[in-house]
Amino acid sequence: MKQKTFQQASISATSAPSLHIKELTLSLGGERLFSKISLSIFPGEIVTIMGPSGCGKSSLLAAISGTLERDFSLEGQVLLDELNLINLPPEERHIGMLFQEDLLFPHMSINENLGFGIPAHVKGKRERNTLIIQALNDAGLSKFGNRDPATLSGGQRARIAVLRTLLSQPRALLLDEPFSKLDAELRARFRNFVFRHARANNLPALLVTHDPDDAKSTGGRIIQISDF
Repeated sequence: MKQKTFQQASISATSAPSLHIKELTLSLGGERLFSKISLSIFPGEIVTIMGPSGCGKSSLLAAISGTLERDFSLEGQVLLDELNLINLPPEERHIGMLFQEDLLFPHMSINENLGFGIPAHVKGKRERNTLIIQALNDAGLSKFGNRDPATLSGGQRARIAVLRTLLSQPRALLLDEPFSKLDAELRARFRNFVFRHARANNLPALLVTHDPDDAKSTGGRIIQISDF
């Protein structure tokens, strides 16, 4: 029998959703950043949107996650299956985000950082600790729980950031060039780690990047933002 990942073991059995972007466009100061985007991403699929810096890729992810700054105006829909997310606050969208920076809390241990990601509905210290232990084991970091984030390497910190995001039990995953600050060897290994977990947990995932190697490594659709 195939062993479940730590996230699969912690989520009740529900059908994985698809992420649908329907005629979405953003404007800043009355000027459109890109033409209307319509795109469906299915469970376990990783789609890449490419484009140069400043073309609106990160703003697109912010619109999907609900963190778009008020200076922007937005038209269109973002749906998880039939649920329209546009008017929901970020914490109710259940969208996981990975950034260029790992954003670990420096005043917390690794265990505490991971525990912060676990939803409040997961009750009981034993159950929460079990999820943390499973996550660290899955990442090959079983002895790192009591460590200070500052004592970890860049690659180790990056893996912890992924674990914390997945422990939050997202229903979709957004990747904002999370590999860009890693060296070539570590970059390849970390990409494989992220993509393996996205597929294992049936998450629809959207990667934005300007790096062709990142895009090719997904094995999925590659779309230029200028094509919309």
